[in-house]
Parts: sequence; structure tokens; C-alpha cells
Amino acid sequence: MKKIRIALAQVQSKTGRMKENVEKIALFAGRAAARKADVICFPELCIQGYSCAKAHLTAEAIPGESSLVVGGLAKETGMVILAGMAEKSGAGKPFITQLVAFPDGTLQKYRKTHLGKSEQPYFAAGDSFTVFTTAKANFGIQICWDLHFPEVTTVYSLKNAEIIFAPHASPVMVGDRRGIWLKYLSARAYDNAVYVAACNLVGDDGEGNSFCGGALVVDPKGNVVAESFHGREDLLVADLDPDLINTIRRKESGSMRYSFYLEGRRPELYGELVERKL
Repeated sequence: MKKIRIALAQVQSKTGRMKENVEKIALFAGRAAARKADVICFPELCIQGYSCAKAHLTAEAIPGESSLVVGGLAKETGMVILAGMAEKSGAGKPFITQLVAFPDGTLQKYRKTHLGKSEQPYFAAGDSFTVFTTAKANFGIQICWDLHFPEVTTVYSLKNAEIIFAPHASPVMVGDRRGIWLKYLSARAYDNAVYVAACNLVGDDGEGNSFCGGALVVDPKGNVVAESFHGREDLLVADLDPDLINTIRRKESGSMRYSFYLEGRRPELYGELVERKL
């Protein structure tokens, strides 16, 4: 990993008002580019707005109108842009997808693999964990509910992901987002020696639902690098120092302080993990 500057946008997205939402993405992408960010991540379903019942009405293919606009922004700004959207599927139910637009015009994606109970009737689940590569770092994506499954982050780390971007659509009713995130995002980062960078929708969606916002970056030792919890739209920019993760991953220190715990795994003992059903 090389030194990389990331940006996390907590934005308000109005349900079904895609033109306005994409304009908001362009505004924040411009601000991030002015601060020399290499990558910017936007929240879950920020293009259509987070709505289980209505997502199928405005879901788009990739490439499609909105994804091509975001792709154009990536070219224009020279950044990698991650933006959440409802993606059409052949199964009828759309995917909760995080579009990954690269400056060379390439459009890639991650489809949410673990759906919450309220999402399962309305969305299809993805089935793969893609590691995306830039000149400065490798990263994976886990969307909101995905982060509650430790195995996912471990798979990414074993596949050489160095950053996990974690876009959310967590409502106000869930409670203190910072306190909740610190319980498990720090654990994902520490156990797997990865940076975790999370952001959330904020404000009212125009349908009576309210999101609590928040942006947080945790380093491979579980320490907070940067945070923003003001309850309003905001752009958090953070520089990720590669020294810590490189020391761990390259075994550049003999100290237990810099252990890469995954090297000590014994997969032959973990059969029950995949065989046992609750």
C-alpha cells in the first residue's frame, strides 16, 4: 500500500429524485477533488435514495444513465468514485450495488451479499467479494449489514484488500451510530489488519424516513483515524498512512505488536463454521 487520501461523503438522498441525487454526488466529488482525494465513497443507495419498497421502480442497469454520469465525474476529477445504487437484475428484484467508477472510464461494482430481514423481500443478494485495485491500494466493499459478518472482512484481507469501504443507510432509530460502529468496525479492522472507512446517509429522504449520518475511519489496529458525526451533510477527508499496514503485512517487524493474525489460521479446524446452521 502507498499513501492514499480518501474522502467519505455523508449526504442526504431524496427517494426517487435521481437527478438531484447525482447532482449532489457531483458537488461533493468536486469538493473532494479540490482536496486532492484519490478515492471518494458515497453511502448505500445514494443515487435512488434508500427505499426497499420503491427501489425496483427506479433501478438501472450498469452501464446506464446514472452510472455513466458518475463515470464521467471519475474521468473529470481523476478520482475513483464509489456510489450506491439500485441495479436492475434478471431475477426481477434489484441488487443493492456499490458502483465503482475509475478515471479511465471503467465501471465495476460490488453487490451487497448479506441482506437485512427488511430487505430480503425486495432485493436480490450478490454472491462475490471483488477486490478492486488502484495504483495506491487494494480495497473491498461491504455494504451496511455486510459488516456484521466477520468472515467477509477476513476473505477480503486474505485476498490482499488493504481498505474496506463501508457505505451505510442506517436510520436514526438505530441509535448512536458512532458508538455502534466502534463496537464492530474496530474489530473488523484489528482482526484482519485493514483500514475500515464508513459513511452513512443523513437527513430526511422525503418519504418520512430519517438517517443519522456519520463518517469514520479506523486503522489496522482498531484506532480512530478520522471521524465526523455532526448530523448533517459533510465531507470527511483522511490520509491513510501505509507504514502500519505494510509493517504488518510484510512482516517487517519481529514484534508481536505487528502480528498479522490471519497467518496463524487453521482452516482445517473451522469446518463447523460452514457446516452448522442455526
